[in-house]
Amino acid sequence: MAIRLRQICLVAEQLRPVLDDFKAIFGLEVCFVDKGVKVFGLENSLMPVGNNFIEVVAPIQENTAAGRYLKRRNGDGGYMVICQCDSHETQLARKAQAAKMNIRLALEHESPTFHVMQLHPADTGGAFFEIDWDAKGEPEGHWEPAGGSAWPSARRTDCISNYLAVELQAADPRGLAERWSAIAGIPLRHDHRGRTELPLDNAAIRFVEATDGRGEGLGGIDVVAVNRSRILSAAAERGRKLNDNQVNICGVRFNLV
Repeated sequence: MAIRLRQICLVAEQLRPVLDDFKAIFGLEVCFVDKGVKVFGLENSLMPVGNNFIEVVAPIQENTAAGRYLKRRNGDGGYMVICQCDSHETQLARKAQAAKMNIRLALEHESPTFHVMQLHPADTGGAFFEIDWDAKGEPEGHWEPAGGSAWPSARRTDCISNYLAVELQAADPRGLAERWSAIAGIPLRHDHRGRTELPLDNAAIRFVEATDGRGEGLGGIDVVAVNRSRILSAAAERGRKLNDNQVNICGVRFNLV
């Protein structure tokens, strides 16, 4: 069984300013716009980060789930942890485990080429936890939510080359970690600083105490900084620099590692 962090979704009140921040600070480029999210009252864009993706969604109509989430967390922030599993059997096993834990499905859709399994954040805690299966089975290649296989032409690695971890914050981080571990069927471990994390094939989901006044949610992402000075200079110009190791984009702390 293998589960990989393939896509991190953020939610913004307005899409364009956030995309401008990502382009100016991290040098990222949009690889795909999914017109299908309009059915949820959203617009979106995806950007490659190494062989994976950051997606930003924004409401384009009233009374959407994303809009309610923005109000609940007082502005832009992290929204979804989207993973790719190695087989349909792995996905079905995780679905069965979620059902055993009384965790509801927020969205499920199956096609011959791609199966979506999105778990309800009210039950998982922390964020949407999505475990998808792409029939092509290319963990660093084809990805249907990014439009298939054309996305590498938009990959830019001059400033950041990858992400290594996503950080979920909560009043009870240990309890949240144990729930996600049970869903994924992967044992927890501690990082070099003693923080609890769930190790996926290519990255980790880290669980920390919520201390920023915004409550439970996806609060941070670790990225591999290729050109730290350029990142910090651009972030300072746009009012996004937090310190010499962090910038804030879309209400999320990006830790430069």
